[in-house]
Order: sequence, then structure tokens, then C-alpha cells
Amino acid sequence: MLKNIPHTLSPELLKVLMEMGHGDQIVIGDGNFPSASHAKRLIRCDGLGIPELLQDILTLFPLDTYVNKPVTLMQLVEGDDFEPTIWNKYQEILLASEEENTNIQYVDRFDFYEKSKNAYAIIATSEKSLYANIILQKGVISS
Repeated sequence: MLKNIPHTLSPELLKVLMEMGHGDQIVIGDGNFPSASHAKRLIRCDGLGIPELLQDILTLFPLDTYVNKPVTLMQLVEGDDFEPTIWNKYQEILLASEEENTNIQYVDRFDFYEKSKNAYAIIATSEKSLYANIILQKGVISS
């Protein structure tokens, strides 16, 4: 074991986060997301929810400051007339992360799937909330 590594971050996930370079994207998929069929690299985090993982990932993972919106969420499909409460939780986590750029873009469901297919990796979780899928774009750490 190591000190100060959040318990939710497995060795496999830490390795992937380290391998990623500036501009690479990682998807954190909810329990309904087609993670296995879309992933170049699949990391299973069964039993975990996205908010806890997101908070822990952001302790190590810099968000991209060279793009306008380094965070992507799937916009509601026409006919779904509610705002997912998990989005508010994400806002809280992003603001608490002390990242310089926490702007969020919302993209169509099928555009989100296409972005996911091009992501460096996908994390499959057991998150039950609807519209909980999130994409993070990696930034740089300046000296």
C-alpha cells in the first residue's frame, strides 16, 4: 500500500491516469453505459459510484486549461424533462477540486458515444443515476 492514494483508485486505474498525456480523455461511465463495447481500454470499478471516483481522480488528474470546456456530459434526450441531480454533485466536486478550468459542455447522446470510442480509456462503474456519464480531458502540470 501507498500513502495518500485514495482507496477507490486501483493500480490499473492509476497506471492509466499516469499513461495519459495532455489532451487525452477518460470516460467515467454509469452502470447503463456501454463501456465494454466502446472502450479501447476498460477499467472496471464495480461497486463504486461516479461522484466518489470523480473526487478522488481529481486529486491527481489535472483538467485541460487549453480548451474552453474540459468536462463533457451527455445532454438529456428529447422527452426527458428533468435535470439530473448528479450534475449538481459534479459541480460541487469540480469547484472543490481547485482546478483552474471546470467548464462543462453538454453533447448529444450519440456524439457522447463517439467521443467515448476515441477516449484513452473508459471506467465502468455501478453508478445508478441517470445521465451520470462524464468525460474528463487531461491537462498539464506546470512546474
